[in-house]
Amino acid sequence: MNRRIEEAFARGKAFIPFITCGDPSLETTEQLVYACQEAGADLIELGIPFSDPTAEGPVIQAANMRALSGGVTTDRIFEMVERIRTKTEIPLVFMTYANVVFSYHEGLGGQKTDAGTERFIERAARAGIDGLILPDVPFEEKEEFASACRKYGLDLISLIAPTSKERIARIAREAEGFVYCVSSLGVTGMRSEITTDISGMVELVKREKDIPCAVGFGISTPDQAREMAAKSDGAIVGSAIVKLCGTYGRGCVPEVREYVRRMKEAVREAERG
Repeated sequence: MNRRIEEAFARGKAFIPFITCGDPSLETTEQLVYACQEAGADLIELGIPFSDPTAEGPVIQAANMRALSGGVTTDRIFEMVERIRTKTEIPLVFMTYANVVFSYHEGLGGQKTDAGTERFIERAARAGIDGLILPDVPFEEKEEFASACRKYGLDLISLIAPTSKERIARIAREAEGFVYCVSSLGVTGMRSEITTDISGMVELVKREKDIPCAVGFGISTPDQAREMAAKSDGAIVGSAIVKLCGTYGRGCVPEVREYVRRMKEAVREAERG
């Protein structure tokens, strides 16, 4: 397990915010990372925008389009991560899609060098990224990415869904970093109610491997974060934060900071029981 990710969960139940890089700007994204850490975030997911984000609901899809329209590129995101790494050791995990990874070229002096998965993962590791989440890569097809992640010290984070059932044990045995428990069927987005048997999913994972399990998809309120964290090792929130970025634009940093503070407090309450 990557050292920074391991330490994030060793401190207790984790709160993990998701930010779409470049929405509304990369400068704002950088400030959001610092604000989230100040507010108590334990690990941060950074979404690399993609033109066809199949796992995302309308809120994050719209953020992807805004970021891409604003000229965000993968190389500019890597440069942002390098700046962040001069100021903080908070664990950072990329969430993106397979095509972004295996079609990557690093631009050097207007020319392009080696393409592909290994080049992306080597560049991510050099920038200071700790892990990678690829929601469109099935467990059975992960090895191309997993081998490069192992080589460069990144954790390839596995996802399990309510429909995974008999596959959960196999996924858990090979999981790294933490297991991302998808709380709801369908795409990302805020839910008024989460009815999935999270406790059962977590139990199946822990039976196979002693690895943290964090719950995401659908969590948007402190009550939901408290409930999900009580059944797992942490809560992940994306759409509610991305919605604040969309609503407040470059003025979103204090709004997100306060939101993360309230959500982290709810996770702490779950830990205290």
